[in-house]
Amino acid sequence: MPKVYRSTVLEAPIEAVWEQLRDFNGHDRWHPAIATSQIERGRDSDMVGCVRRFKLQDGAELREQLLTLSDMETAYSYCLLDTPVPLLNYVSHVRLTPVTDADATFWEWESRFDTPKGREKELGTLVGEGIYQAGFDAIRAEMGLEGA
Repeated sequence: MPKVYRSTVLEAPIEAVWEQLRDFNGHDRWHPAIATSQIERGRDSDMVGCVRRFKLQDGAELREQLLTLSDMETAYSYCLLDTPVPLLNYVSHVRLTPVTDADATFWEWESRFDTPKGREKELGTLVGEGIYQAGFDAIRAEMGLEGA
C-alpha cells in the first residue's frame, strides 16, 4: 500500500490559504488538472458526505467524497469513489498549520491507496507530482506567491 506525503510552506497567513482550500468544490478554480467540478445533489461543498464530480482536462471523470472537515484544525479528508486511474481504497488528508514566526502556512497533503501489482511507483509519482506538487504550485500562483 503506497503512502504519498508532500508538504510545503506558503508565505501567506493560514486564514488566507484555508479560504482557498476549504471549498471542497473550488479546486477547479486553481488546480491545473481540473476542468470542471460540481457537488452532486445540490449539497453544500462543506457538508461532510458530499460528493464532488469533476472532469479532468483530458476529459476523464472522477468522484470524491468529503469524509471530514474541521475549521478548528484547518484540515479535511476525502476518498476516491470513482476514477479511471487504478488508485484503490484511496484516502487523502489535507492539513494546514500556522508557521507562527513568519505568518506563513505549513501545508501537508498525504494519501494511502492500493494499486495493481507493479504500478506502486508509477502511481505514487502521479499522485505526488501530478496532483500534490501541481496543487502547491497552482495555489502559489493563484495567491500571487510565485516568488516566495
